[in-house]
Amino acid sequence: MCKVLRSTPTEDGYRMPGESEPHAGCLMIWPERPGSWKKDPSAARKAFKEVAMAIAESETVYMLAGAAVLEDAVRTFEGCSNIKTIPFETDDAWARDTGATFVIKHDPAGGSKSRRGINWQFNAWGGSYDGLYADWDRDQKVAAGICETLGDDMYDAMHFVLEGGSIHVDGEGTLITTEECLLSPGRNPYMDRDEIEDNLMKYLGVRKIIWLPEGIYNDETNGHVDNFCCFTKPGEVLLAWTDDKNDPQYERSLKALNILEHETDASGRNFKITLLPIPKTPVCITGKDLEGYEFEEGEDTREIGERLAASYVNFYISNGAVVVP
Repeated sequence: MCKVLRSTPTEDGYRMPGESEPHAGCLMIWPERPGSWKKDPSAARKAFKEVAMAIAESETVYMLAGAAVLEDAVRTFEGCSNIKTIPFETDDAWARDTGATFVIKHDPAGGSKSRRGINWQFNAWGGSYDGLYADWDRDQKVAAGICETLGDDMYDAMHFVLEGGSIHVDGEGTLITTEECLLSPGRNPYMDRDEIEDNLMKYLGVRKIIWLPEGIYNDETNGHVDNFCCFTKPGEVLLAWTDDKNDPQYERSLKALNILEHETDASGRNFKITLLPIPKTPVCITGKDLEGYEFEEGEDTREIGERLAASYVNFYISNGAVVVP
């Protein structure tokens, strides 16, 4: 049984590691919600399967699945010992945003490492202001549920709204985020920028926060940084980019590039910046996607022609990347 902690990770000597550090495992959620995955989620599940199988080659995958899709998930990963299917009800499949943020502490003497989780408040990317659905009770329980399953003690950070995709750290004291997201009225409207920074430093063990103005254009998460700019290792970042000055993303990426070129990380290093091209033709909602579908009360409705931020998934594919000296 996990213990709920009222202290903060920083005062206990814990920090959030960078993604380039060794992983103990990966959390995923089997797609189910029609509003996110169309009336037929089979294409999404095929993609999730391919991702999970690739990750499982090097680390354990914990796949949460609700009762309605549990049998399908178990059958899909039958025979793969490195993918553990866990019965758990959720509202959607964005595990990076709803799952716990994990922090670690090294023992210099013995070389051992201890791990704890953080349970932030989740409000479906904006709550009553501009959230994507009206009821997120099940998603709010994901962080505590995974900590309980893994046996990790957990910090209580329910006073602060945060999704995992809204931040990125290098593991050595630097965090990047966007003003568009963390200063959104739908997140922590009663906190100013200094108070938000104070919470990030106390809970993630960072010393410097770099604020980019905006994220991906028309991103329904209000500019999450994870599909726009991220660390590949300390001192090196990827930035989503387009050379098309008519694309509304161009000015957003240019502003971010100008900031990164003049910033240093917590250790005083200049950044090596790699530009990753975004799709020339974004994926948009079609009439076929919406045909016969009724949105739930309070759910964010989609319109024909709406650009999907998820179409920038190739941000993580480095083919054709351009390195900025």
